[in-house]
Amino acid sequence: MSRMTSSALSTASADALTSLRRNTPLVQVITNRVVPGFTANVLLALGAAGAMVDIPVEAGPFARAAHGLLVNLGTPGAEQREAMLEATEAAGDAGTPWVLDPVGIGSAPVRTPLAHVLVARGPAIVRGNASEILALARAGSGGRGVDATDAVDAAADAATAIAREHGSVVAVSGPVDLITDGTRIARVDNGDALLTRVTGGGCALGAVMAAFAAVADPFEAAVAATASYCLAAEDAAARADGPGTFAAHFLDALARIQPADVRSRAAIA
Repeated sequence: MSRMTSSALSTASADALTSLRRNTPLVQVITNRVVPGFTANVLLALGAAGAMVDIPVEAGPFARAAHGLLVNLGTPGAEQREAMLEATEAAGDAGTPWVLDPVGIGSAPVRTPLAHVLVARGPAIVRGNASEILALARAGSGGRGVDATDAVDAAADAATAIAREHGSVVAVSGPVDLITDGTRIARVDNGDALLTRVTGGGCALGAVMAAFAAVADPFEAAVAATASYCLAAEDAAARADGPGTFAAHFLDALARIQPADVRSRAAIA
């Protein structure tokens, strides 16, 4: 494994945030029914835009026109599963970078095989918690619902294997996030535990990664998304009284965060 210097990654992350705000990428979001509003607001606050186009016939053409795509397996109804397959095929044909978030996979009999079909299509980025990444690599049985029961470092080998097999960047979320493309590896030690107490905190990060992937190399995009997102969480937590006020402060913090903040404060190793 090789490592870029923390300074180089912080600078690349800051530059990616500048580019995102200059270009306002449009992200097609196919996500679970619990989080669309929060996800759309997160994208807008950061400087991107979201479109919840998740029905067959429309999903494919939109994936060709969008700048990025998120596929989140949180509540995969039959129609949405068809849209996911349609959109990822179109994204592959058009070169649209897309992110796979294999929410809750492991023993679940519908989403787990679907996740294996989708990852074989070579997403630019796979984002999940440690238990989900282990299950995607067929090295674990998943966590407790959407919550991880494995440590981030326990999924490091699985993340590397997925990255090398499918040509994807793999981002493992946890107290210290791990990101690898199978050759390079980075860890981001920013964030706050309050982010885990807001529904959609992890799901929206997948959409943010898709936005950054529209303007940067997938590895640098995943690092930049994680650093920007987690720094905003730190800022929001400093102002919040609890999960409810944190959510509002988090959107404000995403809108306020500047490339200079990322360059100086991102704890990337």
